[in-house]
Amino acid sequence: MDLQLGERLLHVHDVGEGVPVFWHHGTPNLGLPPEPLFRPGVRWVSYDRPGYGGSTAVPDRTVGSAAADTSHIADALGIDQFAVFGHSGGGPHALACAALLPDRVTAVVASASLAPFGADGLDWFGGMIASGEASLRAAAAGRAAKEAYEASGAAYDPEFTKADLAALDGSWSWFGKVVGPALTNGPGPLIDDDLAYVTPWGFDPASIRVPTLLLHGERDGMVPASHSRWLASRIPGAELRLTPGDGHISVLNHAPAALDWLLAR
Repeated sequence: MDLQLGERLLHVHDVGEGVPVFWHHGTPNLGLPPEPLFRPGVRWVSYDRPGYGGSTAVPDRTVGSAAADTSHIADALGIDQFAVFGHSGGGPHALACAALLPDRVTAVVASASLAPFGADGLDWFGGMIASGEASLRAAAAGRAAKEAYEASGAAYDPEFTKADLAALDGSWSWFGKVVGPALTNGPGPLIDDDLAYVTPWGFDPASIRVPTLLLHGERDGMVPASHSRWLASRIPGAELRLTPGDGHISVLNHAPAALDWLLAR
């Protein structure tokens, strides 16, 4: 479904019946809901973030703007309350909903999530793979620098662990449907995402009061586990689940248990 919001469109996905769970996708991904987590009794709702897929670009959008988009979608679908689940770059956007929609969000899972840029006491780039650090440092230098970096054709090596590669060859081969096609129209939405991560988010994670589960692999080099440790230290009552052998993708092998936790709330 395409939702008209003023002069722009949001392309919305709505799959299944049952408890509504909003999925927030990573960078760069389309917003298709996560097929490996489909099960009876769960209604997955998601959308292509602005600029991706069928959604109109919104330059200089903030992470926090995801809360308003999610709220508009919920209103259009007649959903009052819902849970939220985000992975990687979707983690901050899921946390935005928890912080800014406290009367609507029942609980949140953020898997392999970034922490706010410049977070007090956190070495934000510490432990990050070289290509990820270079890409995000370019974003931190501003739009012109980030656009020049992407135009340079710099290669991005995710440095996946063996566990990540096994997950990508298994149930999480689903990523093949959402990563490559996300950049069909160029790197614009990836640039907007990365700029949003390294500028003020529009909310303080410490303001979150809904049940929060943070899931992170200790061997994640794309988003180091220190980010979730920092978030857990700031979000009141947050539960942190660190899995020692997992990287950025294989941590999602624990997503079914995280979904159980989410549905129990």
